[in-house]
Amino acid sequence: MMRSLRTSDGEAGQLDLFFGAGSDIAARDAQDLMAWPFFSLAKSKRVKPIDFRMGEVAILVEATAEHGMATIWDADVLIWVASQIVEARDAGKATSRLIAATPHEILTFTRRGTGKAGYERLKAALDRLQSTSIATSIRQAGTRRRRRFSWINEWRERLDDKGRALGIEMIVPDWLYEGVLDRALVLTIDPAYFALTGGLERWLYRIVRKHGGKQKGGWSFDISHLHVKSGALSPLKRFAFEVRAIVRRQSLPGYSLALEHQFGRERLLFVATPVDPFTAARRRIGLPPVEKGV
Repeated sequence: MMRSLRTSDGEAGQLDLFFGAGSDIAARDAQDLMAWPFFSLAKSKRVKPIDFRMGEVAILVEATAEHGMATIWDADVLIWVASQIVEARDAGKATSRLIAATPHEILTFTRRGTGKAGYERLKAALDRLQSTSIATSIRQAGTRRRRRFSWINEWRERLDDKGRALGIEMIVPDWLYEGVLDRALVLTIDPAYFALTGGLERWLYRIVRKHGGKQKGGWSFDISHLHVKSGALSPLKRFAFEVRAIVRRQSLPGYSLALEHQFGRERLLFVATPVDPFTAARRRIGLPPVEKGV
């Protein structure tokens, strides 16, 4: 749903206001965000930059001392944004970088508590997403320039003419919006992802989903390569220890994990687990699987 927003607040006054389709839709993630180190994996405040280079890919993520770097939990807001834009696009509806929502819609979609504490955590996430600065060469083919942006250009609380809260508005950057509109750059993710509590666990699911997909033979990575791609501050030894714990728990929805050692290197293997079509259809629209015996 769209309507024109008449405001003097700079960029927002030049954009149509886009209302999402609520919380009962499939979860979609942007592949660029899944494949590369854009977020802090720690729950404690991180201010040390992520300065990553691999081949032609360069990423610099910088944080402010006040808010710290946007975390992988904060990225749930961007998953909500991507899901809303894709849902509207697939339905033939107009979309915009200026998006309106209620906190309840976002919190429900991301399986968070909807009380006062949940709302305060959401506002803190929006502040981190707005204050974190990214510079990247990704999707900048043919030029040495980097694209610089924040995950949210600006956000504000919406009020009616009597000062009562109506929800929030946010403006996402062109870089993210363009990537989400490209059908080849978005993947559906399992809603069980939102129940994962560990930062590394969440990051590992996203990279496994991005590279493993539904390929019959699965995919694999050297642990040392994964460590570099994660942007994590923990040393390789600690990182490998945590990956082994995730493999023991087999906690990534939709995937089976294993470890092997080759030529003195530890390697993570992952393959999609078979899912019956009915369960897959329910997951695509955000519904849990039917329990046995029901």
